[in-house]
Amino acid sequence: MTREEILNELKKVFAPYTTNKEMLDGINDQTDLIRDLKINSANLVDIIIDAEAKYNIEIDYDSADKMINVGSCIDVIYDKLNQK
Repeated sequence: MTREEILNELKKVFAPYTTNKEMLDGINDQTDLIRDLKINSANLVDIIIDAEAKYNIEIDYDSADKMINVGSCIDVIYDKLNQK
């Protein structure tokens, strides 16, 4: 799976949790989940759980802690997929 494919799928994962729907269409690696997408910190856990289910991966605490922007989310998912 490519980074672009992961990005397109992540948009679907983020959609239910963001209050800034307009920003969702133009996300890039630097898009901050909390500041830009207005996702609250409690929903970050839900996003991680949804990503684990969607990609059939396990995201450990250290990896989850790195998931602060879209690029880092893609990196974590990409790495986990390639470890399989």
